[in-house]
Amino acid sequence: MKLKELTKRNQGKNVREVMEKTKVYIRGWLGYFHIADMKRIALEWDKWLRRRFRMYIWKQWKKPKTRVQNLQKLGIPKEQAYQWGNTRLGYWRIAGSAVLSRSITNEKLVRAGYYDIQARYELLGKRT
Repeated sequence: MKLKELTKRNQGKNVREVMEKTKVYIRGWLGYFHIADMKRIALEWDKWLRRRFRMYIWKQWKKPKTRVQNLQKLGIPKEQAYQWGNTRLGYWRIAGSAVLSRSITNEKLVRAGYYDIQARYELLGKRT
């Protein structure tokens, strides 16, 4: 799967660069397949990709101290930030947690450069 390759965690790139590369790929893909009825697929990809970017961001934070500080900056209470920043759960599991969904919201991802697949697909569907 090309999206999995584009969003690999071991690239050492800024998440915004990865989002930009992903955006280019998705634009081309949607431009080609927008005629097909794939609303459910677009929704599933959107959920998966958001979680993937949350995982990417979590891995970039690396140290527990950095994670705690960043979670607090994003509005998570100190005790809960400490608890989640020091967790031993894996990256994918944390990316699906309520704490990251509340701190790294969909709106924040869009502001950082995330390309909303579902919204773009619906926009293309209205044009035809």
